[in-house]
Amino acid sequence: MSDDVVLYEVREPGVALLTLNRPDRLNAWNQELGDRYFALLDQAAADPAVKVIVVTGAGRGFCAGADMNTLQQLGASGGGSGGSGAQAAAGTRPQYATTLVPKPVIAAINGPCAGMGLSQALMCDMRFAAAGAKLTTSFGQRGLIAEWGLAWVLPRLMGTARAFDLLFSGRVVLAEEAVELGLVNAVVPADQLLDHVLAYATNLALTVSPTSMAVMKRQVYADWTKDLITAHDDAVQLMKQSMKRPDFVEGVNSYLEKRPPNFAPIDPNA
Repeated sequence: MSDDVVLYEVREPGVALLTLNRPDRLNAWNQELGDRYFALLDQAAADPAVKVIVVTGAGRGFCAGADMNTLQQLGASGGGSGGSGAQAAAGTRPQYATTLVPKPVIAAINGPCAGMGLSQALMCDMRFAAAGAKLTTSFGQRGLIAEWGLAWVLPRLMGTARAFDLLFSGRVVLAEEAVELGLVNAVVPADQLLDHVLAYATNLALTVSPTSMAVMKRQVYADWTKDLITAHDDAVQLMKQSMKRPDFVEGVNSYLEKRPPNFAPIDPNA
């Protein structure tokens, strides 16, 4: 596995920056990139110094989707044995693994984001896009389906009818429309995107309990499959647990003393 296919650095005060690094291919996804990406997510998740993770692309694109060379090979081989070729081409980890990382993962969509690239961006917890960035599903035009959990994610972000529109038509959505649809949180001038996202991530790292963020992330994804009463009752129990942690005392004291909080790394028992 090449170390340079995804770049990794940790910036103070605890922000890990992952950069998809195949700019000559618009960071098209292949097995090597996928395996490296998820290995680095694991590394960031295990590092107590990392509190927030930011993902972006090198050059002028975020990720153009699956590498066309890989798709051609899969087409020639009939998709691999039992469809296993498609999974192998994506990497050995499921695409939803991003949602299981107990830290915020924020996508900085700096340019074209298509197919598998869009799927992976939507598996991040938040997304900020450069003005004019193009997003598309593109699966139908390749004779494929809503891959990698996209049929689960899209309706929850933007509603069923809008999800069908993007899946069926495969039309290109600019960042300015994407924010209206709920696909991205905000649109930022291209030359300010990464600085904006890193500043946002830095604020989280400095002011929010890592354990609180881990629990809330788990709540949001888990509660999508629960009814309101169950989600409410589970939250009551989680709230009781949070009030027994040192972070609760520190959060209250730092507010009363008008100083920045000093939260501990993620509590592994939370």
